[in-house]
Amino acid sequence: MPIPPDAKRRRRWMRHLRDEADAHFLYDALARLTPSAEEREVFEGLADVERRHIETWRRVFAEHGLEVDVPRPSFRARVLLALARRFGPRVLLGLLLREETGEVRDYLSLHRDSTAGVERDSARTLARESAEHVAALNRLAGGPGEPWHQAGAGGYLRNVVYGFNDGLTANFGLVAGVIGASVPHAVIVLSGVAGAVADALSMGASGYLAARSELEVHENEIAMEREEIALMPELEREELALIYRARGMSAERAAENAADVMRDPGRALDEKVREELGIGQPHATPWREAWVTGTATAVGAVLPVLPFLAWEGRAAAVTSFVLAMAMHFAVGAARSIFTGRPLLRSGLDMFVVGFSVAAVGYAIGDVLVRALGG
Repeated sequence: MPIPPDAKRRRRWMRHLRDEADAHFLYDALARLTPSAEEREVFEGLADVERRHIETWRRVFAEHGLEVDVPRPSFRARVLLALARRFGPRVLLGLLLREETGEVRDYLSLHRDSTAGVERDSARTLARESAEHVAALNRLAGGPGEPWHQAGAGGYLRNVVYGFNDGLTANFGLVAGVIGASVPHAVIVLSGVAGAVADALSMGASGYLAARSELEVHENEIAMEREEIALMPELEREELALIYRARGMSAERAAENAADVMRDPGRALDEKVREELGIGQPHATPWREAWVTGTATAVGAVLPVLPFLAWEGRAAAVTSFVLAMAMHFAVGAARSIFTGRPLLRSGLDMFVVGFSVAAVGYAIGDVLVRALGG
């Protein structure tokens, strides 16, 4: 008779089964959404493998006397698909890349923890195939060949969510502080608007400078690589051949490919930049980063001020508090899309953060006005 797994192992297996079901749902949908034949082929291949992964986990359960159905797509997976429909499939590449990278680590850990049997064998196979998924997604994203330590969820949507969150939290604390100081209504509005403008300009400038610094570093590295190709082509050809050999090519084939690439300096530069430096196509410009981050911050920062434009006194303060707390929960839930944490827990965490910021801000305002004899 098969021995049923304990509750902890069962939960772990079910989490992996749900993840594989979500991945199949997304890859299958992305294959239908993308206009690119190359991307469609990649997504279709990934969806087929994820379908096998689902059946693998169902076999693991069956080997232990348990029958499980294929989980329905989670709310998070449906939200991600809606984002892909709105902004295009490529907007999810960073998230999918990070999650597949996490799957590799999880399956390797499962393989180490398992003693024998179908669980251990399945974990090894799943880890290897997840690693192949990472490589496929990374090629679509324009990154270097083995991206184990660079998978991230950055990009446009992340900047929107985190900029909005920063503006909301910082200005909510400011507004709570001036409310605690019992200042006139006009001072609350002025402080809130000034805080929103300052937050937006500060975050926009930070986004611009960060993107500009990264771009300058890349430009400098590319210029150095261009000069090296011009001054010492033989050495660069040898380096390129070594890169090809690391991919698994034979020494003879690698040397031929490297020589062929080096005949065109422009092509050689593109290849060295991508393969040696690990620099893909730029995903954002400094001004775009500044605009996206600054605008998202301004929208978040102005929300606690809006009620004071319509009402005064207690009604405005209560409405501002309720609106800000609701938005803290919402932005926390939105962050779960990028972090992979449970939606409710992530929302509650941000709710607590927002409440704490408001309480501290209000207390400081109250203490200061009393200390100053207000």
